[in-house]
Amino acid sequence: MILITGGIKSGKSTLALEVAKKISEPRIFIATSEPIDTEMRSKIERHKADRGKGFILYEEPIEISTLLLKTSANVTLIECMATWVNNLIHYKKDVDEYFNSFINSLKGNEIIVTNETGLGIIPDTPLVREYSMHLGNINKMLAKKADEVYLMVSGLKVKVK
Repeated sequence: MILITGGIKSGKSTLALEVAKKISEPRIFIATSEPIDTEMRSKIERHKADRGKGFILYEEPIEISTLLLKTSANVTLIECMATWVNNLIHYKKDVDEYFNSFINSLKGNEIIVTNETGLGIIPDTPLVREYSMHLGNINKMLAKKADEVYLMVSGLKVKVK
């Protein structure tokens, strides 16, 4: 399992696709984003174009664990944990329960994209602090379980583990 973390527009998605495309098909892509506004719809379309063909696409904002247990592929690219955590909070799910279920459903052939959190100031609202705490927790759980961890910085890959 590979975890790719970093800031916004740091090159996480590009690296994840490069690595996944080196693995033979079948390949699965699990997208957690929902097209909630014009900006997100545009971002989703850009990601689809960048991804191209060669992936079986699943758009799943919440039930990633269930999907992982039902599917099989040589590689599963999951993008991204930051959006998934946001979805869990938005839909008022039991975040800890979903995290544990997700960790237990991993098969070891995943490439998981997430955003690094906590490198800046402490958020000024309780909701953003809650989000940052949850994202930091899932990132730690995934980093511990991952075989490889990469931090993307300004388009540069830094091997962490």
